[in-house]
Formats: sequence, structure tokens, C-alpha cells
Amino acid sequence: MDLHFGDSKPTDEEREAVDALLGPPGSAWETAFGDSTVRSDADLRWARGGRAARERRDLLLPGLHAVNDRVGWISEGALDYLCRRLTVPPAEAYGVATFYSMFSVKPRPATVLHVCTDVACAAKGAAELCAGVEGRLGLGSGVSVERSPCLGLCERAPAALVVRAGSPAAGPGGPPPDPRPSNAGGAEKSHSTAVVAPATPEAAVLAASAPEAAEPEPPASLAVPQAGQPGLTLLRRIGVVDPASLDDYRSHGGYTALRRAFELGPAGVIREVTDAGLVGRGGAAFPTGVKWKATASQPDHPHYLVCNADESEPGTFKDRVLMEGDPYSLIEAMTIAGYAVGAHKGYLYLRGEYPRALRLLDNAIEQARARGLLGDDVLGQGYAFDIEIRRGAGAYICGEETALFNSIEGYRGEPRSKPPFPVEKGLFGKPTAENNVETLVNVLPILTMGAEAYAAIGTEKSTGPKLFCVSESVERPGIYELPFGATLGELLGLAGKPGNLRAVLLGGAAGGFVRADEMDIPLTFEGTRAAGTTLGSGVVLAIDDTVPLPRILLRIAEFFRDESCGQCVPCRVGTVRQEEALHRIAERTGAAAAGDIALLREVGRAMRDASICGLGQTAWNAVESAIDRLGAYE
Repeated sequence: MDLHFGDSKPTDEEREAVDALLGPPGSAWETAFGDSTVRSDADLRWARGGRAARERRDLLLPGLHAVNDRVGWISEGALDYLCRRLTVPPAEAYGVATFYSMFSVKPRPATVLHVCTDVACAAKGAAELCAGVEGRLGLGSGVSVERSPCLGLCERAPAALVVRAGSPAAGPGGPPPDPRPSNAGGAEKSHSTAVVAPATPEAAVLAASAPEAAEPEPPASLAVPQAGQPGLTLLRRIGVVDPASLDDYRSHGGYTALRRAFELGPAGVIREVTDAGLVGRGGAAFPTGVKWKATASQPDHPHYLVCNADESEPGTFKDRVLMEGDPYSLIEAMTIAGYAVGAHKGYLYLRGEYPRALRLLDNAIEQARARGLLGDDVLGQGYAFDIEIRRGAGAYICGEETALFNSIEGYRGEPRSKPPFPVEKGLFGKPTAENNVETLVNVLPILTMGAEAYAAIGTEKSTGPKLFCVSESVERPGIYELPFGATLGELLGLAGKPGNLRAVLLGGAAGGFVRADEMDIPLTFEGTRAAGTTLGSGVVLAIDDTVPLPRILLRIAEFFRDESCGQCVPCRVGTVRQEEALHRIAERTGAAAAGDIALLREVGRAMRDASICGLGQTAWNAVESAIDRLGAYE
């Protein structure tokens, strides 16, 4: 490994941010500040810590977060210092830092206003919001306005997120935030965030100038139109329990499932999950019991459990609502899954755009540890399990399981070739079970009601309840829970279907469009496949005839171009060619667009057949369905 460091030095603030995460340097060689460093006699005789530092490569992403949170961007000096502490080549670390949209390696103000311009927000006036914000702030405002992919706030579109860098010491009970403009005196500012949704230019500018004074976010129950209704399974506690209170969670049936898991034993838990017919809710629909059994049977140790909470599919926000409204359910479900697969460490990979979910999950983990529900002896059963949260930083591709593993390990979030599969060699090269939030939370009712009762919900091939993210042109956008087998028309009837409905996008940007007269499509994995579309992660985006379809298709193409990791040629080049062709035909129809439509089909087939992962394989789906099903360019 060839380490080439530059001459740039970190500021005191940057060094403090890194040292707060990694601890003080064990040797003067880790600092490399030239003549200003006093090296001890031991330092002059040998270098220490190289192997130990390399084993902490997985702290690279948290280290980048530490600097970015403190200063607002990552300088060359800060990157070099972090690389010296971890013995990581700076060129590799630079590749990681530039991989994520929430980081910057160029100077920028400490306050960043992320304005969502993705599908749901675009249809609700995101372009006008950006123009209004930029017009009010102007140059020299101390605020960087950045157009962002989906922020997971689609039920309250358009949305904006304010992130102000500063010292993490200031918080509840700490010193008051610095009232000066956000580009003044970085060390004296407090790190803070604010969500504005639905956003107006005035509200977004106000939040950017003083995030701590922004309007508090509404409770998660407002995103659940069914909140409090009888008969709910996954959403039954949202709006009923205090998400910060462990006692409240336990008084409403919390940790009953974990006790049942210890009665059944690991093999019994896997058998129940298998008999219940639970399949992954992230879109792939892989049988969860098969995955857990394959992981548990591997002789190589340790085993790991990873919760994929990086829901970045445009139009998806169900996992956010679960984590914000019922965080202890996810902690309990991860503990059960870890017990079943023989893991003693779980990683929760959380979207960087979810600050409130981060706060609530941090609190839930801390309280669970304090009460013996995590740690060395869970519930006095002799089973050790703990959970560590790892924050993403804005990369849709990290929703792919192997890209997520690379991200946690401190590498670029690029997918790996399979086989070997994660159950054999996953995180850190060890057997790993990876599931998303909704999948894991389904384990709780399986154990409390029994596999047979759970399997009786839904259909024979798609069992249990399913969460659907309904947004855009409906009266009551939000998360809906229905048993598998309900029709699209029944779901939109609950949400308030518009009278001028033109089309519905199922499955998000990676999904497909269906016509307004196809409301009898059953919402199951097999039913949507038979209808020539996909259920995906449960996105249901209703579009009325006031929304220009070509603009939506162009935004989807821009999204895939931006989010392609660039590892494989079909996706790296194909997503660019797709966007270029859509730009050319945006104002043309009929014969004038026929040549570019033929090119789109050719490029789409190449991406679908030859891309290494699902991003490239599905990048053409929505455009193809709009052309063939809706006649978008006729």
C-alpha cells in the first residue's frame, strides 16, 4: 500500500472532530505536523498502530461525517489527517468522500439547504421553490442551496432539509446557538438540522437562517391517515405510543416477540418466519426464512445482521415513518433476527437525510442497553447482541446490499459481483443477513400471532400486511397498511383518488406506470408481475392530467444518471444516453421522435441485460412503460 500524503494540515477544529471519533493519536507519526510535533524517544525508534489502524478502515465514513458535520466541508488537510489516523491512502479516501452527495471537498458555507427536486416534489413545484429560495437568499448569504434527490418526505412535498455544521457539544441543555450568520466563526456554532415540509420559499429561508428556531416537525402519525384505526398490524402503535418511551412501547406489547423468540430458540424462530411465508419488502421479494437459515448454517464466524434503512427510492418513506413513529419495534426486531442467525453485532445503515429518525433510534438503543434489552446478556438469556448505527451520506446505490457493505467497510458504495452471496461472504467477508426495516418489523407479528395466523393474511404467495407509500395527486397522501391482495383501486379509494387521474407510477423510479383504467390490479408481487409492472418497495405515485409526463420522465432519467455508481459501462453510459435522448424528444412527438425512441429501446435492453446491479437493470423500466402503456410521446 503506497501512502502519498500532501503538505496540507488540518485546522484545530478538524483535528478535534477526528480525534473525538477515533480518540487521541497513539503516536506522533499519526499527526505528521512536521517540526511542530514533538516525537518521543519511542516514536523515533519504531512506528506503532499501523495494523490496528488498518483494521479500523470502517471508521472512514463516520470520520468523514465528523468533519463534515463540524465544518461543513472536507478539506485536503482534514482528509489527510483522517487518512493518517486510519492508514488509508488519501486517493482512496478522496474517492469515498466524493462518492456521496451530502459531502463536499470544496469550500462551502456551513449552512446547506437541500431542496428536493425528485418526482413527487417536482410535481408539487420544486423548481419554483428553488427559484424563490435563491432569489431571497442571493449571493453572500452564507447558505448553500443544493438541489437534492428524494428526501423521503413525499407526503408533504415539496420538501427541504437544512443542515448547519458546528460543534456537537451544543444541544439540549448546552449553550445557546450562535446568532451570527452561518458563515461566521465555525467553532462557536452548534450542529443542527431542520426539516421544512411542505416548504415555501419564506419558510425555507427562515429555517436556513436559524435551524434551531424552525417549526417542529409534525408527529409521524400525520403521515399515517389510518393512525389509531383498529385492525392495523405494522402501524398499530404509531400515533398511540410515545416513540421516545420504552415503557410506553412495552405497555403496548413491546418485547413480547423477543421473549417468544427465546422460547422457540434460533431454529424455531427461523421455522416460524419460513412457515409464515415472509418475503423481503424492499422489492426483491426473497424469502426471509431461506436467507436467515442459510446465514445461520455457515460455519464461518462471526455472523452479522444488517438493517438496510437507506430507503432512497423516490416516492418511498415507509421506513422513515416506522423509525420515527415506532423505533423500538425495529430494535426488537433486529435483536430477534440477530438471535436467529447467530449474530452478536447488528449494523443499522440509516439514510443521512433522516435526522429525526437518527435521534429517536439513538435514544431507543441507549434505553434498550440501559434496561438489559441490548448488550452482553439480553433479557438475562445469556445472548449478547448490540446495534451500531451507521449513517449514509446520500447515495441511492447503497440501497443495494453489497454496495451497503462496501459503504460500511469504508469503501466506495459500489455493488459486488455475486456469487459469493452475502449469506456466505457479506459484511467484512463474513456471513451476513441483510433486511430492510419493513421486513424486519413484520417478524414481530409473526412471533406474537403465530406463523399460521400471519400466513392467513394476504394471499397464498404474498402473505401478511404490506405498507404502501401513496403520494402526489391524492387527497390524503401518506402510508397505508393493507393486506396483500387489495387492488390498486381500493388503495387509491382510501387515499382519495383524483377525478382527473392520468396514470400511477408503481414501485418508484425503478418501477413502471399503469393507466388510470387499470385499477383492478391486485397489489401482490405475483399480481403486478402478471400485469406487466412491479410492486417494488410499495410506491404508489398518482399523477393527474395537470402534471407534464415528459418532465417526470426526464427527472427519472436525471435521477438514474446522477445515482449510477459508474462501475459498469452499460449503466454508466446507458443512463447518460437515456437522458440525452429524452432531452431531444422532450418537445417532439410522432415521427420526429421515432429515431430517439428506437435508440432508447436499444439502450434500455443493454442496461437491463448487462448491468451489474438492479440500478442499471431497472433504469429503463419507467420510461419503457410510459412509452408503451401511456403513449407518452405520441
